[in-house]
Amino acid sequence: MKGLWNRREFLNRAAASSAFLASAAAASQAPVNRAARSALRGRFLTHISLVRVNQIEVTPTRAIGLDETADNTPARVISRRDAFSRGCPDGRMTWAVSWLALNDPRPAFKEVRRLLASYHDRYGDEITFIPGGYYAPLYDTPEHNKQTIHKALRLISAIVGSGYRPECLVTGILDAELQRWLSAEEGIHVCQGQIWSQHAIDYGDGDGGVCYPYYPSREHYLKPAQGTADFIDCVCLDGWTCDFLAARRNGFEGGFNSRLGVGPIETVGNLGTAVGRKEMLDTTAMHFDGGHALNGFGWVTGIWEVSVGHDEDLAWWLGAVRERWPQTRVMTEGAFGLEWRKHTPDNTTLNYRFDAKGTGAPGSEKELEIQWFMNREFRLGLLRNWVAGGPPMAIDFTRYDLPAREPGIGQREWSLLNVLNQKGTRPQDKPIRLGQLSPGDQRRIFARYPQLQKLA
Repeated sequence: MKGLWNRREFLNRAAASSAFLASAAAASQAPVNRAARSALRGRFLTHISLVRVNQIEVTPTRAIGLDETADNTPARVISRRDAFSRGCPDGRMTWAVSWLALNDPRPAFKEVRRLLASYHDRYGDEITFIPGGYYAPLYDTPEHNKQTIHKALRLISAIVGSGYRPECLVTGILDAELQRWLSAEEGIHVCQGQIWSQHAIDYGDGDGGVCYPYYPSREHYLKPAQGTADFIDCVCLDGWTCDFLAARRNGFEGGFNSRLGVGPIETVGNLGTAVGRKEMLDTTAMHFDGGHALNGFGWVTGIWEVSVGHDEDLAWWLGAVRERWPQTRVMTEGAFGLEWRKHTPDNTTLNYRFDAKGTGAPGSEKELEIQWFMNREFRLGLLRNWVAGGPPMAIDFTRYDLPAREPGIGQREWSLLNVLNQKGTRPQDKPIRLGQLSPGDQRRIFARYPQLQKLA
């Protein structure tokens, strides 16, 4: 772990921290092939609040990090729900509860569990489980994790009552086998199962995936299923919406925070209220303005630990979203995943497009513009200085048609890396022109996006 910071350490140490070429601009505005788009329409926001006892409960009997008992009190839970209600009176949220928080016999945690059950009854909130403190497969065996999840789901059903069962699991990172088991054996078809662009922060790495919903392959949780043979009927969702420009960085490279986006630690906690809130809304706009125009729908999400507070910032953000995009549907994680699943039976129509300029926040340079193309076969990231007028450079080309394999227990590197990766951690990960990719890779790209041939 030497040289790697967690999000809280960065907060303590660093208190301050024209489209592409004309043809690319035209490509960004060109109508997307309707046959290659999901029928899902609209703007969606999902918020998850996490209740725990220890900072990282890697197994039911082992924890690393801080004891957060004093920061997960009934008063904190009430404050979080009140803030959510003020920002979005008719919205529903998801609560993720750790193993220790589900089982702690102290009166405070008994009251927390009672409150959560009442929030389901009163508001329709979703109450679910988070195994392993975001990193279950990194610290325990698949069989142990299955046993823990099964027991936790039964506990939640008993706590909420009336035959309740959550529609999703919140996991941070969850391996492909557990997502298969979750859908096939537990009947849960939505999993917050990956942290997009996660690398060199906290306790696990997971870059290389798709930031919007997809069905994972049995080979690797970050690889979209290529067909029926490797298909897992579990909608895999990202955990945090990040600023695309900041997210290309590796950890805290250059003194910036690659997780900058809608989370409070990276924004308000580090940049101050005015700048931090602006960044939260600017990141939201990347999806609700440009992303919505390109994809037909936009989705923004985040997991806010109850222990970190920032309840007033949550109320402000939700209120600002509803004011600027009043038709936004604020719903539980499970409801959103099932809504996407209803419209999208497999990965054949995946064709996510994003085109974003830097916000001006630290690590999100205003003069830079990034385009992302994400589909079943690959993801491609192009970066350009739109002020200087330079050519777009490929910073990421991750192929999903290649064989992939997940690491075993005890390994922190769970990324999917092959041709070119945005984080720049390997000698080959240097920005290049599209024409410098192999002829085969160029054919793959241009077959799906012929407009990009002009950029080679």
